[in-house]
Amino acid sequence: MSPTKPTKEKIFIGVAWPYANGSLHLGHIAGCYLPADIFARYHKMKGDNVLMVSGSDEHGTPITITAEKENITPQGVVDRYHREHAENMKQFGISFDLFTRTTTQNHANVVQKIFLTLHKKGYIYAKNVDAFFCEQCNRFLPDRYVEGTCPGCGNEHARGDQCDNCGKLLEPQEIQNVKCKLCGGTPLIKKSEHLFFSLSKFEPRLLDWIKDKTYWKSNVLKFTRNWLLNGLNDRAITRDINWGIAVPLKGFEEKRLYVWFDAVIGYLSASKEWAQNHGDPKKWEHWWKDPKAKHYYFLAKDNIPFHSLIWPSILMGYDESLNLPYDIPANEYLCLQGEQFSKSRGVGIWVPDILKKFDADAIRYYLSINMPENKDANWNWADFIAKNNDELVGTYGNFIHRVLSFTYKNYGHIPKKGTLTTEDKEALKEIEKVHKVIAESLEKCEFKKGLRAVMNLAQYGNVYFDHESPWSLIKTDKKRCGTVLYVCLQISQALAVCMAPYLPFSSNMLWKLLGHSDSIAKVNWDDALLDLQEETLLQNPSPLFKKLLLNDVITEADPFSKLDLRVAKILEVKDHPQADKLYILNVDLGPLGKRVVVAGMKPFYTKEQITGKTIVLVANLKPALLRGVESKGMILAAEDTQGVVSLLYPKDASPGTEIFVEGIAREPAPLVEFGEFKQIIMTVNEKSEAVYNGKPLKTKQNTVVTDKPVKPGAKIL
Repeated sequence: MSPTKPTKEKIFIGVAWPYANGSLHLGHIAGCYLPADIFARYHKMKGDNVLMVSGSDEHGTPITITAEKENITPQGVVDRYHREHAENMKQFGISFDLFTRTTTQNHANVVQKIFLTLHKKGYIYAKNVDAFFCEQCNRFLPDRYVEGTCPGCGNEHARGDQCDNCGKLLEPQEIQNVKCKLCGGTPLIKKSEHLFFSLSKFEPRLLDWIKDKTYWKSNVLKFTRNWLLNGLNDRAITRDINWGIAVPLKGFEEKRLYVWFDAVIGYLSASKEWAQNHGDPKKWEHWWKDPKAKHYYFLAKDNIPFHSLIWPSILMGYDESLNLPYDIPANEYLCLQGEQFSKSRGVGIWVPDILKKFDADAIRYYLSINMPENKDANWNWADFIAKNNDELVGTYGNFIHRVLSFTYKNYGHIPKKGTLTTEDKEALKEIEKVHKVIAESLEKCEFKKGLRAVMNLAQYGNVYFDHESPWSLIKTDKKRCGTVLYVCLQISQALAVCMAPYLPFSSNMLWKLLGHSDSIAKVNWDDALLDLQEETLLQNPSPLFKKLLLNDVITEADPFSKLDLRVAKILEVKDHPQADKLYILNVDLGPLGKRVVVAGMKPFYTKEQITGKTIVLVANLKPALLRGVESKGMILAAEDTQGVVSLLYPKDASPGTEIFVEGIAREPAPLVEFGEFKQIIMTVNEKSEAVYNGKPLKTKQNTVVTDKPVKPGAKIL
């Protein structure tokens, strides 16, 4: 087989920036990070010049909401989640050339420079607008501090400026049944001066620009055209908030640039940062100022207008020499039991949790074969197990292992290729055909189609192996057997290369098992077609994948998963001034800060007995007013039939430590109603352990127990 010499292209890949206010979920991975990584890996293997960037989006109200909830600074929030995001991306194999953050000085400089240029050209102007003002909180409310009903689709969780369900951008007066997310009150509409970006001025140029974008996904093209047909409105680019990039304009010192304006500019600022890191500050221009370079943006559908209309407009207004998007292969949503994954609503399977349980390639395979390319897709645990066991293990892994183990046992090296039969030649032609189909699919961002083609080649290999029956040939015609195994190993090599963009870890393992010393990441795409080197020593093979059992699966939709149980330390105890049985406790939750909790422990513990004690707290229970004092959480204690009450004791775990039950994902809801909590039955077993459905509550180090003896079966509340 003779590979063709590839033609090098310049490919820029921008991937949507995740908010650094919580853990990543699988919706983020399926929506943009995995497809971008597959695409980048393929083009790098082709020999193209690829630059893929993204980073943590660290400004805006989602960050301040989390900070206020945890009673820490916004910087503390973003530092924590940026570290986690960067580590999770690495664990998942997402191959960014740079994963940065929007709190860098480089980013601020680029954003402010673009702002000042647009302002100087007349594309940014000031205007008094209607804004939500909460009298109880005595502050203007940024969009994400507001929630209400979308007038378009009826979604009851639309935020102040946009409905994530239907994608409609909203004006303050449009949203219905509006509430302040801080206090629950009904905000008023007042006037506030803000700066606006003149998006409407770019409408004619945008209409002309998208004329030839017929190759865009139908959902992206439809979304973009509908916006243009309805007429573009100018968009505010400042907010009443103290966390974000400062507005470099006199009179607006108390405001900050709106996060959407800040974040999309991150693609350019990240490219400049990457160039600086590589000792050539102008190297970013290779992708941004060469008209032949192609720009791809990977994101979920709610981000389409920001990338197909607003970001191109900013680029047009700032510097016409900069490249506009070539393609925006946005995905639909990944859902869990029909409900869209959502960090803000606590709906999801969280990346840190699932990576502790399963190999990254097993997750990558299921997300790839089930990718929401053109319609929403569901994560289904039973289907995840079935596809892992039947396809990844049963088809692909089975072919590889039976070929390698048989060859290693009987030869120890790649056998010599003898005279090829018609069947052998057809098998080698099948490799070339499938290799071409996969490349064509990946070029068009049709990732599911490409993966199905890879799996079809693996199945073809199984059929060929069975038909040629090397286990019989080894006894009667070892030379012919060697030829059959050579062809099977040729298929295996092609599978290693073609699967590398999808499953980089197992592909690298397979590449090494075939006797190669280099990494699969250094391999050229057309190396799938290279003739194997006969008599190359093989490694003793081990299976690429493992079967999964039902009890391996993280329990889905278990009500316990909604709880945010944390270790807390009691710092101070006071008598409640209006209740004989209640204490007012100041507790420390470590990185989550300090808070006040009201507890009915006075009949059972003295102040001295519980001051300084570590206990278990329901940290996301809806705050309640108890005899005039707001309690932000609930201490857990067990009570038996004899009336003995004992606090739960997490031993020497530090404040803020998460408490979990093995086999149940921690998917805490933002708030849990007390009625919901009462439905979750926890008890005490014979070992004095706190248990849920027979499984003990744990920290990473210890099992949670009671701090004094109670009878088995005691209920926890």
